[in-house]
Amino acid sequence: MFYFLVKLLLAGPVLKTLFRPWVIGYENIPTKGAAILASNHLSFSDSVFLPTMLDRHVTFLAKSDYFTKRGPAGLLMRLFFNAAGQLPIDRSGGKASEASLNTGLKVLAQGELLGIYPEGTRSPDGKMYRGRTGVARMVLEAHVPIIPIVMVDTEKVMPLHSKLPRIRRIGIIIGKPLDFSRFEGLESDRFILRSVTDEIMYELHRMSGQEYSDVYASSVKEKRARKR
Repeated sequence: MFYFLVKLLLAGPVLKTLFRPWVIGYENIPTKGAAILASNHLSFSDSVFLPTMLDRHVTFLAKSDYFTKRGPAGLLMRLFFNAAGQLPIDRSGGKASEASLNTGLKVLAQGELLGIYPEGTRSPDGKMYRGRTGVARMVLEAHVPIIPIVMVDTEKVMPLHSKLPRIRRIGIIIGKPLDFSRFEGLESDRFILRSVTDEIMYELHRMSGQEYSDVYASSVKEKRARKR
């Protein structure tokens, strides 16, 4: 309830007035039942604009760092992410990745919408990068449709490392649901998981027109950090 109050009284009207978001394909969002919204990830603001433009509640899996910062700024950040319906996940791999998967499956089991960024992190340069196979495991284990989402120009509103947004129009393209029921029961096959993930990324690439690079965005970020 707190989430919807924040969205209705604060975020929604302000964001719609300032940024005048346009949306294509709104009819592709189911009115009820669980589904995964798989989006490209250009900006921190992606997790703000998309839920604001939908009537249904969307739960995003957010990196745990957002919930552990200290001081007044950390408190405000925690309050914001909790109000926005985001859940903390550990992206360090191994058992942490398994726990994140289970967290997402619980959301879907409750018949809710789950927002996921298959690339795993924000694009450092506007390109689209290789998808992580966790999204494929969720799709096959939960037996739910996956809806491709493309955020447009959000990186120009909130560039990487910026603290304040820039006022400009953004867009959201919502694609038709993808069906992977033909792979039912094969969620343990790593080749199937890669194939499903690549198909999702291909659709996002087709819809967005972004340049595609077949490496992980996190690897690109790590390599750039070492050069500094």
